[in-house]
Amino acid sequence: MQRRWVCLATLGPIGVAALGYVVVVLGFLEADADHALAWPLLGVLPLFVFGMWLLTVSSSRIAVLVALAATAMLVGSAYETFIQRNMQIVVEPWFPLFNVLGLTADATATSAFLIVFATFPDGVVERRWQRVAVATLWVPMLVGPLTLLTTPHVVMSPYAGFSGEGIPNPYVVPWLEWAAPAVHLLVYQAWPAVALGLAVLASRALFGEPEVRARTRVMALTVAGAVVAFALWTFLPDVGIIALFVYASLIAVPIAAIHGILRSGAFEIAPGDRGRLVARSSNLLITVVYAAAVATPAILLSGQLRVVPAVLITTILAVCLLPLRTWMQRWILRAVFGDRDRQLTMLSELGARLEQAVEPRDLLTRLAEAVREGLGASWVRIRLATADGALAAAPVGVAGDVDASGGSVTAGGPGGSGGSGGSGAFAAEPAESCDLMRGDERLGRIELGPRRRGEYSDAERALLRTVAGQAAASVANVRLTEQLAEQLDELTASRERLVAAQDDERRRLERDLHDGIQQDVVAQIAALRLARNRLQRGELTPDELAELQDQARETLTDLRELARGIHPPVLSDNGLVAAVESGVARYPIPLTVEADEGVRAERFSDEVETTAYYVVREALANTAKHANASHASVGLARDDGHLRIAISDDGCGMGEVVPASVASGGLANIRDRVAALRGTMRVSPGEPTGTTLLVELPVDGVAPATGAEVAAVG
Repeated sequence: MQRRWVCLATLGPIGVAALGYVVVVLGFLEADADHALAWPLLGVLPLFVFGMWLLTVSSSRIAVLVALAATAMLVGSAYETFIQRNMQIVVEPWFPLFNVLGLTADATATSAFLIVFATFPDGVVERRWQRVAVATLWVPMLVGPLTLLTTPHVVMSPYAGFSGEGIPNPYVVPWLEWAAPAVHLLVYQAWPAVALGLAVLASRALFGEPEVRARTRVMALTVAGAVVAFALWTFLPDVGIIALFVYASLIAVPIAAIHGILRSGAFEIAPGDRGRLVARSSNLLITVVYAAAVATPAILLSGQLRVVPAVLITTILAVCLLPLRTWMQRWILRAVFGDRDRQLTMLSELGARLEQAVEPRDLLTRLAEAVREGLGASWVRIRLATADGALAAAPVGVAGDVDASGGSVTAGGPGGSGGSGGSGAFAAEPAESCDLMRGDERLGRIELGPRRRGEYSDAERALLRTVAGQAAASVANVRLTEQLAEQLDELTASRERLVAAQDDERRRLERDLHDGIQQDVVAQIAALRLARNRLQRGELTPDELAELQDQARETLTDLRELARGIHPPVLSDNGLVAAVESGVARYPIPLTVEADEGVRAERFSDEVETTAYYVVREALANTAKHANASHASVGLARDDGHLRIAISDDGCGMGEVVPASVASGGLANIRDRVAALRGTMRVSPGEPTGTTLLVELPVDGVAPATGAEVAAVG
C-alpha cells in the first residue's frame, strides 16, 4: 500500500512535468507544422493516465511497472525536445553524462513494458527459463553507463533526430573500447530483449496451461498488433495511416489490461472490486481517448490547416464523436454490470408476471424466464424444496438451454414449456444460485447457468437476491393454495373412507349377528320351547337342561368374541400393553411385545388407547397377510409427550420409505386413525429386511383433530 503511494507521488509529478514541458514548448512556444505533439499526446498520454490510475488501486509490481514505463516515455520525449531546441549544449563536457538520462529513460520504458507483457496478468511466470528470461529484460537499462564507458563518441537516442558520432566522449575507458560493438548490438538496439520478452509472452499464450492461455490471449494479440505497427513505422515513418495504426495499438494496451482486470484479476485486483474499478478506469480511458481523437486532425494536419479550419474540424469531430463516447460508456457499463434498463424493466414487470400465474409450474416458469431475460443467463431453473428441506431433483420452472451434455433444451424446459423431463437436462452445474426464503424456511432455489456475455457482477447478484425475495412470497402463496387444494381432496377422500369403513363394520356386525349368534339364539329358543313341552309331560331330563345351559354359555362366549372385535374388555380393564399382549398367543407367527414399566403402568385416554390398539391390530394383520415374515415385534414407549409405537417384521419388505400421503388399504385406515389424534405415521424399510411402521400419538393434553386437520396431517 505504501509503495504504490510513494510511486504515485514520485512518478506522477515527473510525468506531468515532462508532458507539460513538451506541450508548452512544441504547442505554444514553437508552434510550427512539425511540432511532434502526436507522439506524447496520442501515443503516451493514454498509457500514462492508465498507469497513474493503476497506482491508485493496485500495489502489484506490474502496476508499478506500467506507471514507470509510461513516465519514462514522457521523460524521454521531454529530453528529446530539450536537446533538439538546445543544440549548443552538445559541446559541453558534461553533455555525455546528461545524455545518459535520455538513454536510460528510453531503456526503462522498453524494459518495464517488456516485463509487464511477459508476466501479464499478475507478474508471475510459470517456468524456470521464463523467470531467467524476465530477469535479463532489465539489461537494456545498462545502456547509458555501458555506452559511456565503451564508446569513444556520444551515443544518442535513436529518437533524438541526430547522431552523436561527431561528439567526443571524454569518459570512455580505452581498454573497454573493444566491447563497444557488442554493447551497441545487444544493449543499445534492444532487439534481443524485445525478442526474448515476446518469446516469453508467446510461449505462455500458445503453449501454457489452459488457464494461462485464457488469461494472456488478449494481451498477446494486442502486443502482436503493436509489434507489427512499430515494424511498419520503422520502414515507413511518413505514412499517416501507419502512424494512426501505431497510436491505436498503444491505446489498445490499456484496453487489453482493463479486459485482464475484469476477466482474470490482473494487477492483483480483488474479485469484488473488479467491476467497479473496470468501470472507473474505462470511463477515464474513454475520456482521454475521446480528447485525443478530437485533437488528432488538428495535431496531424496542423501544417496544412489554418486556425479557423482547424477549430471548425475539431468542433465538428467533437460533436460527431460524442454519441460514440456515450455508447462506449454504456456498453462497458452493460458488459460489467449488465443491462440496468433491462434489469429495472424486469423488476417492474416481475410482479405483473407473477400475478398472471395461478399454477405453481406456470408461476415458476414465468419467474425463470424473467430472470433469464433480465440477467442475460444462458439458462435458469427453479427447484422447490421437499418436505424435509432438501431440493427436489427435477426443477419445476425452466428457461433456456439446460442440457449439460450439449443437447438443446428449449425455453420452458425439455419437451415443452415448463417441462421437467428429458435425461441429462438437469445435470449442468449452476454458475450462480439464490435460495427462495420465507423467514427461516427454504421454499426452493433459483439456479443460473453461465452468463451469455462475461460473468455475473456483484450488482447482478444483488438483483438476483432482490428478485428471489420478491418471488418467495408469491411462491409460498401458490404452494399454500396447492396444499389447501390437496388437503381438501384428501379430506373428502378421508371422509369417504371413514364412511365406507363404518358401513363395512356395520354390515360385518349385521352378518355376524345374523349368521352366527342370531341363529344360535333362535335355535336355543326352539330348544327351550321343546324343553317346556317335555317338562309339562314329565319327560324332561337333567341332561337336556345341562345341554341347554352349555349352548347358552357358548352363545355368551360368541357375544364376548364379537364384543372383543368392537372394543376388547381387556383394553378397558387392564390397559394398552395387556390388550396387545392378549393376542400374542393367537398370532400366527412368533410375536414379541416390548414395553417399559412406565408405559405398562400408565393409563392413557380412551381415544389414545383405542387408536393404538387398532393400529397394532391392523399392522399385524397386514404383516400376517402380506409380509411372509417369520417374526414380528411391537415396541411401545413414551417419549417427549408422545406414545411411540413401532411394529416391525423380517418379511419381504416394502422397498423405500412410503410417505403417509400415498398409503393405501390397511395403511390408509391406520393413517386416518392416527391423523384423527394429530399423530404421525411413517413406513420405512427394516434392517436388514422387512418393514417398520412407526406411529407417534400425542398423549399430553392434545385434543382430537378436526376433519380438516385430519386431512392436513395425512
